[in-house]
Amino acid sequence: MDIRAIAMGLAFAVMWSSAFTSARIIVSAAPPVSALAARFLISGMIGVLIALALKQSWRLTPGQWRATIIFGICQNALYLGLNFVAMQTVEASLAAIIASTMPLLVGFASWSLFSERVGMLGILGLVAGVSGTIIIMGARIDGGADLFGVSLCVVGVVALAFATLAVRGATSGGNYLMIVGLQMLVGGVVLGIVAAATETIHVAWSWQLAVAFLYTTFVPGLAATFVWFWLVNRIGALKASTFHFLNPFLGVSIAAMILGEHLGIWDIIGVAIVTAGIFAVQLSRQRNT
Repeated sequence: MDIRAIAMGLAFAVMWSSAFTSARIIVSAAPPVSALAARFLISGMIGVLIALALKQSWRLTPGQWRATIIFGICQNALYLGLNFVAMQTVEASLAAIIASTMPLLVGFASWSLFSERVGMLGILGLVAGVSGTIIIMGARIDGGADLFGVSLCVVGVVALAFATLAVRGATSGGNYLMIVGLQMLVGGVVLGIVAAATETIHVAWSWQLAVAFLYTTFVPGLAATFVWFWLVNRIGALKASTFHFLNPFLGVSIAAMILGEHLGIWDIIGVAIVTAGIFAVQLSRQRNT
């Protein structure tokens, strides 16, 4: 892995982890599904326009179209849509921790469904990841965490893991920015239909909301997604996924610094265990590939 890939991977981890904090600010002042639909429509249109300016083509391969539609529905509409709704009652740090278990779910599914070799290190990593998550969830539930909101986060991360498994290798062939823009438009259209049927628009305008929305639209929304596709196609999905082991720590740290969310001793212990588990699973999968 070269220096440029490492730098981009670290940037992706920071951008991805910060999305939960900015989302928490947005949903406290605006309808979550409508806000997310607007974000995706704006990000998607900008992404497509930039891709066209760079001479990227609408003519995607069948695999790329499959990836575009699956990611648009599973990652943008389901995963992020459910997380935005959940974060009306669930703290950003808890949502980030749940979402960070995605590599563990992918590792377990690859081992159990696709007979991918994991090895003893990977098995220990899966056990550690599950144990750390149980520690955090137990402490948060005892502290009064909203169970419905938590369940939405869990369903969301399962949808993201499914999308990750379903499109393995399907994004090769170039046109990365065009794929990013189109899959955001797919998510925006789906969420827009849901928002029109379920939400009433009422927004408590503030400079914090404006900054959070712009940041979410352009940084985690557009830049992080493009960096992820670039990483996957440069170093492969397994090596790129290694950067996810930073997400539990970064997610709770950013939420604590910006939102002032409280972190208990069990949160810290659980985050450390989950981080180690994710790292072990990804390292084991790389060794066995």
